[in-house]
This record gives sequence, structure tokens and C-alpha cells, in this order.
Amino acid sequence: MPPGDGHLGDRDRTDWGRGVQKHRSVEPVPGDAFGGGLLDSLAGKAAATVIERDDGFIAVDGTDYFGGLGEQDEWAIARAPGRVLDVGSGAGRGALAVQARGQEVTALDTSPGAVETCRRRGVRSVYEGTLAQAAADGLAGAFDSALLLGSNLGLIGSPENAGSFLGDLGMLLRPGGVIVGTILDVYQTSNPAHLAYHERNRARGRMAGHLTMRVRYENVAGAWFDWLAASPAELAELAADAGWEVVDSFPGVTYAVALRHV
Repeated sequence: MPPGDGHLGDRDRTDWGRGVQKHRSVEPVPGDAFGGGLLDSLAGKAAATVIERDDGFIAVDGTDYFGGLGEQDEWAIARAPGRVLDVGSGAGRGALAVQARGQEVTALDTSPGAVETCRRRGVRSVYEGTLAQAAADGLAGAFDSALLLGSNLGLIGSPENAGSFLGDLGMLLRPGGVIVGTILDVYQTSNPAHLAYHERNRARGRMAGHLTMRVRYENVAGAWFDWLAASPAELAELAADAGWEVVDSFPGVTYAVALRHV
């Protein structure tokens, strides 16, 4: 507390202001924020990762990566036949569930920490890298189904990227292979911050649910990436444009779909 009556005098205000002006914030360290949070959680640490959107909105990631499966997840897994590729596997809850059913499964993630978490939790087959890298490394045509839980159909990223993403997935599947997964319906919200973001996107010529965001954990930040949240009708249209058809679905704010190549 400054001396006197508890109020800052003119000189004190000036000195206080100089002190604030000298302060400079430090940018987070680039790195695997998502994987770091998973590994710390696995080790028993109370680790909370944060999602930061490009409009400044932040929220703690409330996903229970080590928990059980929801109805949509169970529905999707039941429709993932044969050898399964678990895309964006995170801590491996989807891969472990498939493994428990007696099916072969490979957990794929671009996060080194996520891949290591899957390995430590008992997933027998893991792959660190992108879909295109997996195909180039000899996994093209190796799977009967691709599983994308945790709203990971949002990895489509944007309408412009939908064709290449679904095409890369298709390269990893055998003829007749199926894509099953979950995605967030962006319109099922009344949060003013989200609605304002929808309008911001529309003003920029983007789909309402085209998100640009990054993951942060402690002083580490992952790279910015695009994520898509779409209505069932929007997803069906994007899939059709890329040569895929929605053949089954399970409703919800986060809903599940099954896709087949046409």
C-alpha cells in the first residue's frame, strides 16, 4: 500500500505507471502442449489444457480423455469393422475400446505426447504422423474402417480442406471401407461469444463453424490449426462433394455419422 491516506499522489502515479510500462508479456513456448498435458495427467498431475481461439476466446478443455465412452462413441465403435485406424487418438480411449473387442487397431496422432500416452496405456499399435505420412509409410489400404471420436471429424478443418482430408483417409482404407466418428453441431449453442464468432466468420466469407485455434498447457502452446464444427446438413454436403455419403447417424449436440465412399 503506498504511504499516506491510501491514494496515489501525482508522483506515485507516475512511478507506478512507469513500472507497468516496463512490463512486457512473454509469448508461450512452441511445443506439444496437448501431449504434455496428457502425459502429466497420466502421471497423476492435475493438468488442465486450454483451448485458445483466434478471437481471443479461451476455455479449459473439458474432454475426459481418460474416461469412458459416451453413447455416440459406443455407436461409432459398433460400426467400425475389421482393422481400425483411430485418428486423433489422444489418450487412446477409442483404440483401447476397439482392442478390447478383439479387433486390430492402430492409434494415429500427430502429437508425440499423445502417441506415447497411448503406448503407456497399452495400445499395441501406434503411429505418430499425418494421414498422408501413414499412407507413404506403407499403411495405404491397410484398414477396414477409420474411427474419429472426440469430435475428430472436425479435423476436416475447412470446406476447402474437406476433399483432401477425406481423400487421405480413403487412401488408408480398403475398398468398401467406412469412416465413423463424431462432430460438434456448431449451431446448438446460445453462448453470445460463440454466436459472435459465427457472425465474424460469416463476415470473413467462412462457414460459421470454421474455427482457428490452438492448445495451451502451462507455458507451452501448440501450433494454430483449423477445426470444423458443422450441422448434419453441412457435413453431408461437404462429404458428398468429396465423394462420400452419410449412410447412418446418431443425433446429439455432438453427433455421430458413418460415411461410405460412393
